[in-house]
Amino acid sequence: MTETAPLRARAEIDLAALRANVRSLRAHAPDAAFMAVVKADAYGHGMVPCARAAVEAGATWVGTATPEEALALRAAGIGGRVMCWLWTPGGPWREGVDADLDMSVSGMWALREVVAAAREAGRTARIQLKADTGLGRNGCMPADWPELVSQARQAEAEGLVRVTGIWSHFACADEPGHPSIAAQLVLFREMIAAAEERGIRPEVRHIANSPGTLTLPETHFDLVRPGIAMYGISPVPQVGTPEDFGLRPVMTLSASLALVKHAPGGHGVSYGHQYVTPGETTLGLVPVGYGDGIPRHASGTGPVLVGGKLRKVAGRVAMDQFVVDLGGDEPAVGSEAVLFGPGDRGEPTAEDWAQAAGTIAYEIVTRIGSRVPRVHVNERPGE
Repeated sequence: MTETAPLRARAEIDLAALRANVRSLRAHAPDAAFMAVVKADAYGHGMVPCARAAVEAGATWVGTATPEEALALRAAGIGGRVMCWLWTPGGPWREGVDADLDMSVSGMWALREVVAAAREAGRTARIQLKADTGLGRNGCMPADWPELVSQARQAEAEGLVRVTGIWSHFACADEPGHPSIAAQLVLFREMIAAAEERGIRPEVRHIANSPGTLTLPETHFDLVRPGIAMYGISPVPQVGTPEDFGLRPVMTLSASLALVKHAPGGHGVSYGHQYVTPGETTLGLVPVGYGDGIPRHASGTGPVLVGGKLRKVAGRVAMDQFVVDLGGDEPAVGSEAVLFGPGDRGEPTAEDWAQAAGTIAYEIVTRIGSRVPRVHVNERPGE
């Protein structure tokens, strides 16, 4: 990485950590293929560099939510198997066929559109049938499954599609022991069997997300789909830390102090004066805010490491900045303020911010906005 002038803020993405996480996750499911989920710009980490790193570490599939994300991977030269699952009517089915994507189908409307695209393209479309086994979100309901499977098999017989997979998604895999997990597995097996009875021979059957990959070996089937765990964040923090699962957080978010100043006691800080200095002190200005994805809900609670000490957001998080009470310390303007990272240096983690904001760590990393540059380090294997 070429050294540059200090940035207002930066999200450093350690691709060596990501590759190590992929290898660790593969060891949890050694008999299953591995799909690296890079939707939402790789959970805020940068889709293309993360996809490349995951493939280098042994991922044989790459997964996205939208077809536009999948097509962008192809445009960037990502080969192999790429799957996408969040389609709407009129979507780029023809482009997906031409790009050899594996495209998810959850209902008859989608099957009709992909079949039309395959006819237009003059080539076979690869599709995967998604079953709603209890999440109640995307996916085909059990009552509608026989029709979808039969029509997909007919299209397959005509050479218009190839059903490469049957899949589903858990509702509560991050709550170990939740009764819905076993219920969904039973229904998933039943819906697979029903499809196979009608002549469908899927290449892969899959339901395991990050928590399934780490804690539910009976869910691995032919392929696992880790998302958040690949980026070194525990999907079940109540069960184990990233380190407990052999994972390392990939993103470190930091900013350069924009101002350090003395303030008397009784001085209001930020909008609404929700924080008032308890005595004479120093204040540090951190030049990131909710416009950069820093959660406003963490006002007064968000942890930050400045000058080797943990501080908290003083007052409200504003659009572009927030303040920390330095308690009389006077770090130089431009000093690093670390919002979260792996925790090696005593800095907070994304999970700490999630607790402060009353959310999940997935949201903390994914919401970091485009004003914060992603600086990818260790881009070549072996670095």
